Amino acid sequence: MKALCWFGKEDVRIENVPDPRIEKPDDILIRVTSTAICGSDLHLYDGVMPTMEKGDILGHEPMGEVVEAGPHVTGLRTGDRVVIPFQLSCGACWFCQRQLFSLCDTSNPEPNATMARKVMGHSPAALFGYSHMLGGFSGGQAEYMRVPYANTGPIRVPEGMPDEKALFLSDILPTGYMAAENANIEPGDTVAVWGCGPVGLFCMQSAWLLGAGRVIAMDWVKDRLALAEKHCRAETVNIDRQDVYDTLMKMTQGRGPDSCIDAVGAEAHGWGSIDAVVDRVKMALHLATDRPHVLREMIKCCRKGGTLSIPGVYIGYVDKLPFGPLMNKGLTVKTGQTHVRRYTYKLLQHIENGDIDPTFVISHRLRLDEGPEAYKTFRDKKDHCVKVVLRP
Repeated sequence: MKALCWFGKEDVRIENVPDPRIEKPDDILIRVTSTAICGSDLHLYDGVMPTMEKGDILGHEPMGEVVEAGPHVTGLRTGDRVVIPFQLSCGACWFCQRQLFSLCDTSNPEPNATMARKVMGHSPAALFGYSHMLGGFSGGQAEYMRVPYANTGPIRVPEGMPDEKALFLSDILPTGYMAAENANIEPGDTVAVWGCGPVGLFCMQSAWLLGAGRVIAMDWVKDRLALAEKHCRAETVNIDRQDVYDTLMKMTQGRGPDSCIDAVGAEAHGWGSIDAVVDRVKMALHLATDRPHVLREMIKCCRKGGTLSIPGVYIGYVDKLPFGPLMNKGLTVKTGQTHVRRYTYKLLQHIENGDIDPTFVISHRLRLDEGPEAYKTFRDKKDHCVKVVLRP
């Protein structure tokens, strides 16, 4: 089969690789009908995520049709259309029983889990197509895909629902919703979102669903700011033209937003400050793994007693984090990979009811073999690129 494979920094190739097969009794195999490139994949493309190996199959936002099911699979059969959550969850461990699916104790196998524990203290759930520290499982930017723990993960798609409306239940739609939920939004609150990429846009839509009275969006890409205004009813701040702190203070009469959401993560733009420039130099010299410009800015901007929600992916250690202001302002911080299966049916209902139409984020619909160039276009924000959907 054909698959998009990682071979190093800025080196993604379309390769012929062996077809997957059933390996355990609760596996399924799917024929991938749609798959997407996620902003998190760019950390792999840029070479900042460790423990990738040449030839690894990328992708953690797939859906498709079941073509084979193991003998212990109970809820799915051949021909079912399913969306695949980006993390693998066993469904039975202490964490899964509490719907903390991204913290599954079982899905990351040894020796990968030991590798993760050495870095993090504990191992989170395994992820599809996202390094060997997090499982080493082949991803879904391919013609076919093996899906372990099929009694827990896959989401059956209602008959008649097109792929594009269901696909983002794999990651970015529940990620945006959980980020808004983590923001502790109360009716009428002002919610500020850093980043108008797909996750940020879904954070904004979710904030309205959870009772926000006002949404403010920060970015520097005009196309993305326009999407935030048109589809998310957001007031926008262009970070290349406006000082974020001064602008937010003016917009909130000096109090600051009630909740701040970091939908950017490890590779923040942030040319506007000395610290941000130093972050870039340190990453270039391999002296740091992350650029925490947005985190610093949120701590400064959020109102006293407010909440910081961080769905943006961070890789390792951050430098010069203003922990004193964080503590003295009494801020609450909530983070984490998304517990996708906790939210899927609720969000599926919102899609069916027309409360959310996720398709507005799609800017590019391409063939799988156009993937290598699509990675570069997406990373460089060329050709008005916001979200790429690939069809094998």
